[in-house]
Amino acid sequence: MKKILAMLLTMVMVFTMVSAIAEDEHVLIYGTSTEISGDFAPGAWWTNNAADAMIRELSNDCATVVMNKEGEYIVNPTVAESVEGVMNEDGTKTYTIKIKDGLVYSNGDPITIQDFVWPTAFGCSAVASEVGAKLTAYLTIEGGQAYYDGTASVISGLRILDDKTMSLQIVADKVPYFYDITYASVSAYSMKYWLGEAVTIKDDGEGVYFEGLTKDAIAATLEASRFNASESRVSTGPYKLVEFDQASKQATLVINENYNGNYEGQKPSVPKIVITRAEDATWFDAMKTGAFNFYDTITDGEQVNQAMDLIEDEDNKKALGYGFNYAQFDRPGYGKIMFQCDFGPTQFEAVRHAVALLLDRNEFANTFCQGWGGVVNGPYGSAMWMAQAAEEWLDENLNNYAYNPEAAVAELVADGWVYDENGNDYVEGIRYKKVTAEEAGNYVHTKKLDDGTYLMGLEIEWSSSEGNSVSDLLSVMLANGEQTAAAGMKINQNVMTFSELLNYMYRDATQGDKYGVPTYCMYNLASNWSTPVYDRSYDYTVDPALLAEGYNTNFIINPELDKLTMDMVYGVEAGDSDTYLEIWKQFIQLWNELLPEVPLYSNIYVSVYPDWLENYEQTSYWSFQNAIVYANIAK
Repeated sequence: MKKILAMLLTMVMVFTMVSAIAEDEHVLIYGTSTEISGDFAPGAWWTNNAADAMIRELSNDCATVVMNKEGEYIVNPTVAESVEGVMNEDGTKTYTIKIKDGLVYSNGDPITIQDFVWPTAFGCSAVASEVGAKLTAYLTIEGGQAYYDGTASVISGLRILDDKTMSLQIVADKVPYFYDITYASVSAYSMKYWLGEAVTIKDDGEGVYFEGLTKDAIAATLEASRFNASESRVSTGPYKLVEFDQASKQATLVINENYNGNYEGQKPSVPKIVITRAEDATWFDAMKTGAFNFYDTITDGEQVNQAMDLIEDEDNKKALGYGFNYAQFDRPGYGKIMFQCDFGPTQFEAVRHAVALLLDRNEFANTFCQGWGGVVNGPYGSAMWMAQAAEEWLDENLNNYAYNPEAAVAELVADGWVYDENGNDYVEGIRYKKVTAEEAGNYVHTKKLDDGTYLMGLEIEWSSSEGNSVSDLLSVMLANGEQTAAAGMKINQNVMTFSELLNYMYRDATQGDKYGVPTYCMYNLASNWSTPVYDRSYDYTVDPALLAEGYNTNFIINPELDKLTMDMVYGVEAGDSDTYLEIWKQFIQLWNELLPEVPLYSNIYVSVYPDWLENYEQTSYWSFQNAIVYANIAK
């Protein structure tokens, strides 16, 4: 009854939110299955919620190097007058970038060369770490580490050469780089808006440096700017964010009349976009009745089939006054169970294997994707060229962790999960393992016996986002499955908002002290790549400083895995796809053995849009925020 009431309340809220919007003809009302958190900071400086990222990209687009429709990186002629790269005798590489005249922000203010320089310089400042931002420019820019450490007063490899020209020098150990041209991609953000008027950036001839940059000086401004969703927000994209309702999780964007245009000079014509939460339980009725009219990247196969029925429903088309079209494309990503591997039972490889073996992933994928996708055995998606090129190799060399409860138990027994809660031989119930004090940590399901022995229970705390059909299916097929209990494992589902889930996953104490404490061993979510750049170089770092800054959210400490992710991109010449692919295979094979995540599926995406929207062309890497700039309303 509580669930039914919650669904009814959700439907009433959705319909109420959009009633006024629906009266405004041809507003694109975009339904997203990911809840907007309201963090609209540049890039992924703090969090990387997909809905937030999409809004950030719609409202920020002034980069010197961009991806085109074909998925290639090119110099952006709208922003850059020229980009030149030169190898230096010491093995470093210098890029000189000259920006065009006449670039402006959404508020009409001119964009300066300082606005292109400061984000990179900020990534070389220890202040960025002090405010919790995850930035690593100091590891890439010559002189960046010394500036970060405080042993140098300037960033020697970052220069302001004149009022239209900058240069950046890449350290020798990051040259060559497989995605070489992206080094020259710098984006403009208003330094005044983000850091406040007290901070300036200068170059007296030896390198860039900040004046007035301290945590105390910028913290309040930075926090306010991150979450600001009003006309006062200063941005550069085709749309500007003018409203965000935290209670309803609904954002409104309108055309930025001062947009400089994309790399082809294209500007948007769809006047307004409203982004709202699409609940799994209510999305179909909401779309049928016009509560929203655009549903992006539908993942659930049952929902895809429902969408296809809606497209063919002529009666509904008459009732609404419009029908629907759709775009279909392979997903550059995968759904997953994610583990944190530094505490609790999931710090042990055998437990991670056992979870995979206790879930019938083929049945899961078939049930969830309904023919619109299938199982993958590593951190890749069906749209990626590497997966396509190595398809046969992947089938032959990866462990597919086929459903096998007996094998799961065997792994657990071999790993020492052979005791009951009193330290006696295991017979039934939850399994326990003798662990060291360090392994025990403060995990809630660990006990200390009178003789000083630490016993850890095979009880996994799982963070699960609300209103999520993947969570519901995992609850049935894994957490509450008879085979899981029979194996001596217990998985406790903890339902929360997606924003909370991310805070716990990132251990982001800036959003509350509780989030900084390791609490959940297991999460379910997805990884997607919005561009063809597959660079995992810091995702599995073993560097304690980078771990402390929020990199390696799996917290898996394996030097070989870290090395492969670095070797895969650094030391490989741009265009040398064969070398890249060989190292990628090594990385995938080791990842598949260590299993920091259980990949669940990669699927075919379907986006449904109103038939009054013309020239909308979405592909695997040409996403909504790119495609909508070319779309127009039918006359």
